[in-house]
Amino acid sequence: MTSTGIRLHAPAPGWSLTADVVVVGSGVAGLTAALRCEAAGLDTVVVTKARLDDGSTRWAQGGIAAALGEGDTPEQHLDDTLVAGAGLCDEEAVRILVTEGPDAVRRLIGTGAHFDESERGGLALTREGGHHRRRIAHAGGDATGAEISRALVEAVHARGLRTVENALVLDLLTDAEGRTAGVTLHVMGEGQHDGVGAVHAPAVVLATGGMGQVFSATTNPSVSTGDGVALALRAGAEVSDLEFVQFHPTVLFLGPDAEGQQPLVSEAVRGEGAHLVDADGTRFMVGQHELAELAPRDIVAKGITRRMQEQGAAHMFLDARHFGADMWERRFPTILAACRAHGIDPVTQPIPVSPAAHYASGGVRTDRHGRTTVPGLYACGEVACTGVHGANRLASNSLLEGLVYAERIAADIAALRDADGRHARVPAAVPPPERPGAAGEPAHPLLAPEARLAIQRIMTEGAGVLRSASSLRTAADRLEQLRADALTARDEHGKTAEPGVDTWEATNLLCVARALVAAALLREETRGCHWREDHAERDDTAWRRHVVVTLAPGRTLAVRTTDTADFPPTLGPARAAGSPVTPEPQEQ
Repeated sequence: MTSTGIRLHAPAPGWSLTADVVVVGSGVAGLTAALRCEAAGLDTVVVTKARLDDGSTRWAQGGIAAALGEGDTPEQHLDDTLVAGAGLCDEEAVRILVTEGPDAVRRLIGTGAHFDESERGGLALTREGGHHRRRIAHAGGDATGAEISRALVEAVHARGLRTVENALVLDLLTDAEGRTAGVTLHVMGEGQHDGVGAVHAPAVVLATGGMGQVFSATTNPSVSTGDGVALALRAGAEVSDLEFVQFHPTVLFLGPDAEGQQPLVSEAVRGEGAHLVDADGTRFMVGQHELAELAPRDIVAKGITRRMQEQGAAHMFLDARHFGADMWERRFPTILAACRAHGIDPVTQPIPVSPAAHYASGGVRTDRHGRTTVPGLYACGEVACTGVHGANRLASNSLLEGLVYAERIAADIAALRDADGRHARVPAAVPPPERPGAAGEPAHPLLAPEARLAIQRIMTEGAGVLRSASSLRTAADRLEQLRADALTARDEHGKTAEPGVDTWEATNLLCVARALVAAALLREETRGCHWREDHAERDDTAWRRHVVVTLAPGRTLAVRTTDTADFPPTLGPARAAGSPVTPEPQEQ
């Protein structure tokens, strides 16, 4: 691992904290990691961008998948996950997920999360796309994420963990040897801390969620701007499989010009028997897959998109009128309320739906203990790429992955502490030098806030559900122009964009957008949720391998593939002796 020396431009830290561990993010992954670290005796600080209960987990509707039902087994869960992942799952990582998952869910229940129960007692389990058994535990009908978030936030308060809310993480601090030494962050608004500060710690856990805001329409909240992936790239970490962005098939269609966070219509609605139909009422998924509407998400999203193209339609419909009012109110109260708020009554009308950006299957590359390629830096949840999801996440595996791998990270940090017989010494942070760019300008120019909208439209047009070499090259060129413009941009007073939340977020979005497009351009096949119109077939001979992206000190992107579908180790040689030659990294 080589540090890039690139960082966001920000004022020097005006305050600081010291801890054993700093966890960045307050979803299921972040709070689970923090609680387990605290239970192991580690002094832990939680940093979160909004309020503790305001991350992506709160929006999760469907549930959490685990082999908890009668007749179900981890092996069956593994098989369904591998099929959905389209040949790119790391099988051992999946095996860890499905075997450790049931007990992790039970521990979550022990923490205080209440899941819906059946009339016979025990958990009420449902099905979602790609699952051959009912193994999705849910809460509040369709409010699973909100219940999990409530339970974990209450546990954090009860244990008295130190928290810093409304704080945007900026960059990783490292010591003279390149090991993690903490993070810089900016606290927005009033509180104990304000402005730019630092948390010094020998272990940093990234649990910052997704990057859905890189597209115009997404199910992700406004805070999902890829901050963790961008931080990791600037720190010299490897990111993997960014091209595999899952577009949820059934998002409430609010009009062709709708932008920002869109209401999700959970896959569980289809799991309970809703049908996808066109304007004529024809069920177009029947015959396309053995599971019809319950096929893996990439297949359903493609089926909807194809039908829209064939008919020149802006959306399709999800018909669940046969549920009746009682079932809608009891099982899906959140979705019912969202639909009615937008003038649609699913009790009497089919719901207009279309795909929207939902989940990043790729992210910061980790091993099976959550370690990244930067010593002391860990990642879990949506920001991470553990190898579990492959080319397409199986429905409701994300909450489970956050639980299982957060616990493994906490165990690893505690084991390293125990091996020393003491808490690890907090290393002295060495601020990375800024490298000069073109014409003496700073290495990582900040983008003006309005660039956010431009990035979203570029990505939606060029790197959305349907992609091609032409659309991706156009997107890459337009993103590069935004970056070039930022180097020379001046307002009427001759000033460049000033450091601030809006400019930092826009700059992070540009960073992850460039990396995503570079990966999508390199992968010349269709696999999972990466759909190339110009390479319509899956090609296992050439492409059953992972795409890895790093940021070079000169701000260029180095893009390469792994030798096989297996993940190489995060720390140590990337290629075993005698393995096939890896293509030379391509600079973007």
